[in-house]
Amino acid sequence: MFDKITKTWNPVIGCLHNCSYCWARPMAETKLSHMDKYKDGFQPRLAESELKKKFRRQYVFVSDMGDLFGEWVPKEWIIHVLKAIRNSPSSYFLFLTKNPQRYFEFLDVFPKNLVLGATIETNREYKVSSAPLVAERYEWIVRIPYHNKMVSIEPIMDFDPDIFVGWLKEISPVVVHVGYANYNQNIPEPSLDKTADLIGKLSSFTKVKVLRLREKYT
Repeated sequence: MFDKITKTWNPVIGCLHNCSYCWARPMAETKLSHMDKYKDGFQPRLAESELKKKFRRQYVFVSDMGDLFGEWVPKEWIIHVLKAIRNSPSSYFLFLTKNPQRYFEFLDVFPKNLVLGATIETNREYKVSSAPLVAERYEWIVRIPYHNKMVSIEPIMDFDPDIFVGWLKEISPVVVHVGYANYNQNIPEPSLDKTADLIGKLSSFTKVKVLRLREKYT
């Protein structure tokens, strides 16, 4: 079930990682700027009205327009989100962050209906954001004592196959998302053949959801 997101939900918005490939910031500052919760653009904000929502038998992506576990997010905001999730016990909720170290702060209060995700676009250290280094993200998520883990390799950047596949095996995610950047954003992308080979290797031990590719993939 974890390979198909059915809803997105943004009780907390905004991000300060300043990723060069970010699609959410320009959307918040232009197309969504008429909405009250984006009146300050992509500045972090708790959208309290969203906390009243309930979901029935859905797989919900939480805060796709931000990073709920960024260092700048007050602990109280996260607690509010977790309390709201408890009102929808029949649904699962996906958290996705570039700062999985913060998961450790909440392990004793996490509901059972969560999938804990980390964005790890490559094993190499490219200077494309102010987020924690990808090696640190890997080290933190692999240590999380939680069954349902997920990794997003999006936008995928060039990588070292043996090292990268080794990382994913150690993390042991229930699903991995793989996709290229939304637009041509001048990041170091691997060839389609290299990406297809990675997808094949990952498919031998976990589910893979293939997202945007540069060319037709079969």
